[in-house]
Amino acid sequence: MLLFIGSGCAALIYEIVWFQLLSLIIGSSAVSMGVLLGTFMGGMCIGSLLLSKYISRAEHPLRVYALLEGAIAVFGLLVFWGMPIVGGLYLKIAVHGMTGIFLRGVICAICLLPPTILMGATLPAIARWVENSAEGVAWLGFFYGGNIAGAVFGSLLAGFYLLRMHDMAFATYVAVGIDLAVVVAGLALAKATPYAPKIERPDNGATPTKLLRPGTTPVYITIALSGATALAAEAVWTRMLSLLLGATTYTFSLILAAFLIGLGIGSSVGAGIARTSKDPRRALGVCQALLVAGIAWASYSSTDFLPFWPVSPNLSATPTYTFQIDLVRCLWVVLPAALLWGASFPLALAAVRGDEEDSGRLVGSVYAANTVGGIIGALFGSLLIIAWLGTQAAERILMVTAAISALITLVPAVASTGRLTISRAGAIRGFATIVLAASLWHFAKPVPPLLVGYGRWFATRLDNQNDFIYMGEGVTASVAVSQLGNGVLNYHNAGKVQASSEPQDMRLQRMLGHLTTLLPPKVDNVLVIGCGAGVTAGAVSINPALKSETIAEIEPLVPKVVSKYFGAHNYNVVTNPKVHVQIDDARHFILTTDQKFDAVTSDPLDPWVKGAATLYTEEFFNVVKEHLNPGGVVTLFVQLYETGAPGVKSEIATFMKAFPNGVVFGNTTNGGGYDLVLVGQNGPMKIDVDAIEAKLASPEYAQVAQSLSEIGFHNATDLFATFAGNEQMLRPLLADAQINRDRNLRLQFLAGEGLNQYNQAAIYSQMLQYRQYPEGLFTGSPDRLARIRMGERGY
Repeated sequence: MLLFIGSGCAALIYEIVWFQLLSLIIGSSAVSMGVLLGTFMGGMCIGSLLLSKYISRAEHPLRVYALLEGAIAVFGLLVFWGMPIVGGLYLKIAVHGMTGIFLRGVICAICLLPPTILMGATLPAIARWVENSAEGVAWLGFFYGGNIAGAVFGSLLAGFYLLRMHDMAFATYVAVGIDLAVVVAGLALAKATPYAPKIERPDNGATPTKLLRPGTTPVYITIALSGATALAAEAVWTRMLSLLLGATTYTFSLILAAFLIGLGIGSSVGAGIARTSKDPRRALGVCQALLVAGIAWASYSSTDFLPFWPVSPNLSATPTYTFQIDLVRCLWVVLPAALLWGASFPLALAAVRGDEEDSGRLVGSVYAANTVGGIIGALFGSLLIIAWLGTQAAERILMVTAAISALITLVPAVASTGRLTISRAGAIRGFATIVLAASLWHFAKPVPPLLVGYGRWFATRLDNQNDFIYMGEGVTASVAVSQLGNGVLNYHNAGKVQASSEPQDMRLQRMLGHLTTLLPPKVDNVLVIGCGAGVTAGAVSINPALKSETIAEIEPLVPKVVSKYFGAHNYNVVTNPKVHVQIDDARHFILTTDQKFDAVTSDPLDPWVKGAATLYTEEFFNVVKEHLNPGGVVTLFVQLYETGAPGVKSEIATFMKAFPNGVVFGNTTNGGGYDLVLVGQNGPMKIDVDAIEAKLASPEYAQVAQSLSEIGFHNATDLFATFAGNEQMLRPLLADAQINRDRNLRLQFLAGEGLNQYNQAAIYSQMLQYRQYPEGLFTGSPDRLARIRMGERGY
């Protein structure tokens, strides 16, 4: 049992690290994540089937298990060390479209198939250590539960300590160390314990054993459907809970842990039932029928129950207390169904067990069926169902699928000949299952627009329930648009206001766009990372010198929504003939494109959202610099709210590592700090204020001048007077800053911890203590330079 706990812990650490590493290469889009997950689970499925075919029962199971874990440790190191090489090869040949998706699959296969095949073989290997009896099958369920218990510990260890405090290399070495300890213990136990396998009887011309025993096909179909509903539901509930709790890396770790806790406990309980049950097939069917209620409970809880709990995020003194209540809310939603999915596996083993069967083959076949279903469920759940039909329809489909799964094992009975028959009792059980599903149908509720709009602040924003004019669910995100009584439009994504027509937000978004196009010597070709409400991209698009603008947006739904509702604020940027919208993860796009740009900017992104930190790493900023033409400019949004000082320092210091000549401009509201714009240049940075003033005074730039005037900048001098510092000035403040790198993604942890903090005024005030006039940065007439020297608060 201890061996399997250690194995599960190491496996989850590997999985988290590998997914993070590969997402840096192939991107975090839904397609990339689908390919990644499909490959990982596919390897597990292959391994579960191959062990019984290629490894003889004469081999000591503990020795085989130990050697498998040793090989996994070796591949754990090889994957980590070899990923940069494989990634470099992929980036040289990567293309977009279907060919690109195929290449991503090849890369995932090269990296993941060898170790995951070995992982898939571990449970069938240890299965041979127990007898193929009711007692033995029960022990297999306990082993499976122990493995999941280790996985729970591994997910929390990686998410809250190894990656938060260290990096992916350290986490990998810890996982390898755990695996090596398992190897040593396994070999020692193999040496100390005798093993006497049953002698395989000679064939004597008999008919070869069939892959499936007569009458067991319904069980295999049921356990496959169980795997499908489990993985699809996990995708649906992760989307829902990330809205409610905030889509931080901590939230995803808590959701995964809650799901695994349910599976582990359920597996142990199911093993106990399998040991004593006279009809494990029927018990499996009851589990699947109860799943209908479990799915209905999760749906109702996440839409009509939990959001109304009187929980205000800003009451928590430290993130620790927030994590505690978030774990409770995750368990509240997923635990009932997860217990039933966990119990189904040992019950399925008991239901298909034969008197003369190899335990490894038995476990491998059931595990493979469950995994195949899981692959289908994960891909459909994460890529298709929500975007096509919505969360409510997705959960109803899951309820129907669980009911069908129950009917398959509850209705037919197995005759002594192995044939399936339907009895009156079976028909009654089937009718009861259908009635149960029909009675719970209405508990699957649509996602409240208020949840998409305000997420964790739902209970404090009930007065805004009628403000929403649009809500939609896309492949990777749910988006909403609201209009307040004063006419202000809000664009919502990730459970918060992502952009709005509020003065302070319009000011920031247009500052980003106009600084991007006014500072470089030419702006023929510009890249905008993220569409958002389109205001930043729209400010870029109205520059008369612009020839081509590319918007890299990960969610296909976003451009359609903002073109309809925010056209008046973003200059109808989506339909502008000079603008091309590229649906892709922005990091993947810029890594795989051969284009050079005169400027690159990003629409406001929240660094606490899982995956966003990859767009703030030192390596990514260096890649952006490589894609800039000489004199090209990059601008970056840094928020001072919903974060803490360590997160802000990390963003600024990391940017300055790549752009040592970088400068900071401040966007204030009511005299206090709100957010920042960082500006870097590929080459020496000199800002000719007179030349830019002359541009804005020309008829061609009238629309740009008008856009600036609408946000309070009546000339270029006003814009540049928001200067707040540069690398040299801020060096003492940034002395303790943690650099965000690909191998640690430190920012996603720092920002996640500061999610509910609103200390923007204090953070900005601390920055201003280091501000001086930047001699040599600005050139122009003495009067204009004097006004910049005075700045917003004076020097």
